Amino acid sequence: MHTRRQLLLLGFSTTMLAACTTPPSSNERPPILFVHGNGDSAALWQTTIWRFESNGWPPGRLFALDQPFPLARDDDTVAQPGRSSTAESLAFLKSEVERVLKTTGATQVVLIGNSRGGNAIRNYVQNGGGDRVVSHVVLGGNPAHGIWSIKGRQERSEFSGLSPFLQQLNAPKNGNGDEVPAGVKWLTLRSDRNDKYAQPDGIWIGIRGTPTNVGFDGPALKGATNVVLPRVDHRETSFSPAAFDATWRFLTGEAPRTLKVEPEAQITLSGRVTGLDIDPLKPDSGAFSNNLPLVGARLDVFAIDASTGGRNGPAVWQQTIAQDGRWGPFQGRPDTRYEFVLSAPGYATTHIYRSPFPRSSNVVHLRPERIAETDRDAKALVTFTRPRGYFDVERDSLRFDGQTLPPGVPPTGSGVSSSKIKLTNDAARTIEAEFNGETLIGQTWPASRGDVSVLELTY
Repeated sequence: MHTRRQLLLLGFSTTMLAACTTPPSSNERPPILFVHGNGDSAALWQTTIWRFESNGWPPGRLFALDQPFPLARDDDTVAQPGRSSTAESLAFLKSEVERVLKTTGATQVVLIGNSRGGNAIRNYVQNGGGDRVVSHVVLGGNPAHGIWSIKGRQERSEFSGLSPFLQQLNAPKNGNGDEVPAGVKWLTLRSDRNDKYAQPDGIWIGIRGTPTNVGFDGPALKGATNVVLPRVDHRETSFSPAAFDATWRFLTGEAPRTLKVEPEAQITLSGRVTGLDIDPLKPDSGAFSNNLPLVGARLDVFAIDASTGGRNGPAVWQQTIAQDGRWGPFQGRPDTRYEFVLSAPGYATTHIYRSPFPRSSNVVHLRPERIAETDRDAKALVTFTRPRGYFDVERDSLRFDGQTLPPGVPPTGSGVSSSKIKLTNDAARTIEAEFNGETLIGQTWPASRGDVSVLELTY
């Protein structure tokens, strides 16, 4: 007898192969544009891009956008500083598609979106002319029917199932009741029950015990190929190996050669440095994650000891961020751990520790932190963060400075992606974190001096 997991995967495989046409050869691969979610950036697609490259998709045909203000408005119809509307998201996506088509000379593009990014994609295809240039769409964890659908609760948010925006997108397109326009191939990827934004109960939106009127199947769309990925969390619907496997099969009709990231002998790293202000030239002008250049910020990169996190010598890269916000290109080593140090007026000096980079990447985005008023009493501050997924202690192997249930991480559920430790001693020491086999090594720094440490997972 098949288990539920086996049935889901078997159903996925047969549906995928039936939905796809003859796969193109590698030199005919269409360009792909990756669209991030609410408050996020192109950096989240790093491992996905690596997997596409490892399976032979030409790097010159893989693009990831950075929406300037990636956070949605509370009310889509009312302007809000530091946030963007659905109309602005559509216009930005349209301009990025046009840029990709011009750059590659292609006539069609594949759009792959996570969470809110799926809203922009659906709006563009349905209302912005995207149906003429988009061949395939893949939506991971897209709140297609809202995160909530509650009368009287922010009904004009693009995350409300009752919003005019989603009501229009979800209106039947034909007599079959399809919710997606014809002419474009559609794939949705969702969790079985582990997506924090597709829950019947309002626990993750601050209304525990209140029905959201949205089910676990909220991201599915009638008329699309809908695939369930067991146990994945909200972000893993796009950034996990399982999500890549489903996406590759949908686009090519074949199984990927590998789900692993194939290492390179030499690596080149670059990306953007961004901040938290509405106006990046005016520190403390807001507290919103943005994708605007943090001009004038200072970046220093150090090679560090793999066992202690201590520096192995002077900086191997130093740069002051210019108007374009870019840093690099830095020629690194795939067997070396690095510490990225960011300093800028109005921010804490932020020491970011990552595991070694197996491949080159031009989306190694960096952002300095601020010390919250509630943390001013700490002698040292260390944040452990997983940008491409959430922590789930019932599912994952997890450890932060010796703790298997890190501060702020709940004992059940996948709804928290970072944990912060406030230390009572400012003496520098090694600090470690581990998640499902990926180990991070760093050093603590005195918070009284305005320094913080960040241990950032890649997987």
